[in-house]
Amino acid sequence: MRTLALFNGDADTRIFCLEGAQDHNAPGMVTTLPRRNTQQGLIDALRDFGPDLIEHHQQVKQALSVSSRFPQAVHVLYRHNALKPARHRIDRWRYAARYGRMDGFIFVSAAERNAFARTYPRLADRAYALPNPIDAAAWFASPDDRQRVIAFAGRAMPEKGLDVLCAALPAVLDAHPDWRAVLMLNDWDRHAAWAGPHLAPLERYGPRVAALHSAPLSEVRDIMKTAAIALTPSVWDEPFGLTAVEAHAAGAALISSGRGGLREASGDHALYVDEITPESLAEAMERLIRNPDERTALALAGQRHVMAAHTPRQRAAELEQIRKAVVLSGRRLAA
Repeated sequence: MRTLALFNGDADTRIFCLEGAQDHNAPGMVTTLPRRNTQQGLIDALRDFGPDLIEHHQQVKQALSVSSRFPQAVHVLYRHNALKPARHRIDRWRYAARYGRMDGFIFVSAAERNAFARTYPRLADRAYALPNPIDAAAWFASPDDRQRVIAFAGRAMPEKGLDVLCAALPAVLDAHPDWRAVLMLNDWDRHAAWAGPHLAPLERYGPRVAALHSAPLSEVRDIMKTAAIALTPSVWDEPFGLTAVEAHAAGAALISSGRGGLREASGDHALYVDEITPESLAEAMERLIRNPDERTALALAGQRHVMAAHTPRQRAAELEQIRKAVVLSGRRLAA
């Protein structure tokens, strides 16, 4: 949201966040809230500001609480990841009643918006899709002359397909001793017990397989800028796939499962696997290793796509149009 705000150009927009958060040079837009009694601090700050539209990012319970205190405002729930799924019919009824108090919804992909619309068809006309932007300049590196590195960046959990990738790597590394792998594993402390056994068989490759635990973004960026191949082998429907967009921007050729919003992130510029198995991932990696011209062409096309389709300026303009549409719709509902 800070990235979008820098290109918004609307002096009447305010971002409310906890004290200590980095504003990333967005002066005049940020209002900090105390860490103690945050909810009351938010209510007081909003009352002083008097907004026409309140955009609630991620926090459903907070959105519901605030909306009851400011009935005159239009309220939008903006989700950057998946909504909690309804477990059964009663859940679905309860969630529909809660979500019905929102005037609009913004999802990070058409896949997420469509899933919401299928589950809550009466609210479908309030739902919009807006993929996250990327400041591609910070990631940009030439796709030429890359290191013979296979890179993975993501949380060390089953949904990301890490176990399948670990099972696929030995065949590739054995066939190509001049290649190596770098696995950048976020949330390591939470998922180490599950991930550790899948990584253990790769220890025989020594320094040819590096497992980085919860590496800082700057290190992830530097590695992606040099890696020849990146993978997003998610086995679940990704809400969007920012990791894929980052890999494209950094100039790596991407192998993707295409699940959920991943195809929206990459368009036609990734090598997709139909099934997520060790054999399919190994075959895809083998193809790109043995065909460097195809690999470079894929990387170049992906980078151009990201720099044209996922820019902050474009996304900020789209967000402004969504906000205007929701405000008009909310006023019609109120009338």
